[in-house]
Amino acid sequence: MSTQTVPMPDPDDDQSPAERAVRRGGRAAKPVSAVGLDGLAEDLVARARDEGISLTGPGGLLSGFTSRVLQTALEAELTEHLGHEHGGVPGPGGNIRNGSSPKTVRTEVGDVQIRVPRDRAGTFDPVLVPKHARRLTGFDEQVISLYAKGMTTGDIVAHLQDMYGSQVSKDLVSRVTDAVVGDMAEWANPPLDPVYPVLLIDCIFVRIRDGQVANRPIYVAMGISVEGERDVLGMWVGPSGGEGAKVWLGMLTELKNRGVKDVLIACCDGLKGLPDAIVATWPQATVQTCVVHLIRNSLRYASKKDWSAVTTGLKPVYTAPTLAAAEARFAEFGEIWRERYPAMVAMWERSWPEFVPFLDFPVEIRKLIYTTNGIESLNARFRAAVRRRGHCPTEQAALKILYLTVRERRPNRANPTGKINGWKSILNTLAMTYASDSPSTEPMPHPQDS
Repeated sequence: MSTQTVPMPDPDDDQSPAERAVRRGGRAAKPVSAVGLDGLAEDLVARARDEGISLTGPGGLLSGFTSRVLQTALEAELTEHLGHEHGGVPGPGGNIRNGSSPKTVRTEVGDVQIRVPRDRAGTFDPVLVPKHARRLTGFDEQVISLYAKGMTTGDIVAHLQDMYGSQVSKDLVSRVTDAVVGDMAEWANPPLDPVYPVLLIDCIFVRIRDGQVANRPIYVAMGISVEGERDVLGMWVGPSGGEGAKVWLGMLTELKNRGVKDVLIACCDGLKGLPDAIVATWPQATVQTCVVHLIRNSLRYASKKDWSAVTTGLKPVYTAPTLAAAEARFAEFGEIWRERYPAMVAMWERSWPEFVPFLDFPVEIRKLIYTTNGIESLNARFRAAVRRRGHCPTEQAALKILYLTVRERRPNRANPTGKINGWKSILNTLAMTYASDSPSTEPMPHPQDS
């Protein structure tokens, strides 16, 4: 009897050109340890270029490579689940492979086509691409990152279409970003440290629709811990109409209820009612007005041609070595400018009790509380994130945008939150300054303990 050889199907027949280029590149390549990832990438790019395959987009090299990696990983997962290789001897349960199902998955490089392997018993539950999942985690993270950078849902849809040819809807983008609301609620309510050496407080106005669009204040509290970590402790949406002592008192009381027993130095920008609220919450805290804000507010009262002279005249005041020297320098400043800009001089006189505390501190602490620039830097990112949106539909939407902005980390850039540079020196100075009469109900930690 004659035998007829049945040709085996080419495994490349149902693959895109990019996937075939990747597969052929892998066949000819040596192990990665010998060739290196750079060499493998160059080989794949060269093959894709020869065959006219683009790098990104549908059918692109990256999507083909991603598809191949996911497919290989899924096959490996199934092998581990079954306990034997393809064609091997089944285990006691007799479970074996049972074909595959096509699936489209959205990834950071666009939509990719895979075939999810099945087992006969139906017990295989892949981890890399879970059942019913249509997006990889990296895709969601990319959407969230774009949202935090200030892109609207429409901008994100257009960006994904242009860059990767990925068709997504505004509703999908909204669902992805809404997934962080649960995380935001947990982030807003954890226990806090008992003592914060420095608390920075500020306010940013965001346009929110509540019946009608109005500027609403969002209060931000940033703490510097005894370990030198700067982080946002809370954000609150206030009523329209500006700030007030009652609002501040409720916000600070919440921080106290979450575990903040004391604050050594509270730095703010002279917000109405805030100093009184701080003292009511932590009676022995030192309230320090942000010097940079005082200087900026001074320039609002002065003609632009006098800005340089005004700032030059104020520098000896806020750099004075002692309180007496600062008072003498301010008296000279008042003699020069009181007649021309009486409101500017009066503002300094009103703010003087909250301005002078930092003059009692050594240089290291002065630098730390001289300005609320740490929180101002965060506010700059907040403004960039909300500017393009025009207004937020709800309070939760506004807080979601700001929360994602807090969470975002930008590589090779100074981030508003994180470790304070030179903290050990500052902590030593703080420990010595508050060693004998710390207002804290908890003792200041010894520098070696941090």
